[in-house]
Amino acid sequence: MTMKRTLDLVLGSALLLLATPALALGALTLALRPLLPRKGDRTGDRNGVLSREMRVGLGGHPFELRSLRTRRFRLDLLSRLPHVVRGDLALVGPAPLTPGETAALGAAGRWRQGLRPGLTGLAQVRARSKMPWDEPALLDAHYAEHHGTGLDLAILAHSAHIALQAAVRGLRLPGKAHLSDTDHRLPGYSVAE
Repeated sequence: MTMKRTLDLVLGSALLLLATPALALGALTLALRPLLPRKGDRTGDRNGVLSREMRVGLGGHPFELRSLRTRRFRLDLLSRLPHVVRGDLALVGPAPLTPGETAALGAAGRWRQGLRPGLTGLAQVRARSKMPWDEPALLDAHYAEHHGTGLDLAILAHSAHIALQAAVRGLRLPGKAHLSDTDHRLPGYSVAE
């Protein structure tokens, strides 16, 4: 067993254990959602708790990727942690491609067969950082050439930072007003005056 697989097993299992209550609540909410009609919902968006997609894993072997049908608090990614523990995914690696995407790459994407696809990766982290060099295929290839425990830990730390930042931005204190520069003007005030 390699250091990378050991890290995936230990950290993936710990994260799965910590995320289980949130995942159970998310699954329950999704299961009850069809019973609670909401205005503007499309019926196709509300069918089932899990999405199932075929992806290509290590050695070119296909597997069924299952995740919760929600992106709220990144529960869709956390729901993929069983794939990490099972060995279908790594915590860090190139994005898991569909069989069609893999076939379209042909020989140029053969290097992917030697790496386990990841829950997160260099391409996912850089795409959110507004770096000028953000072509996912190039970033995945760069990761393939330079991957190691240090890079994996840096990507995981950056991914956690991005997730926490998004969660904090999503929280708003109740009762706090968010005023624009025009909200404090007296009634009848005109810019033309």
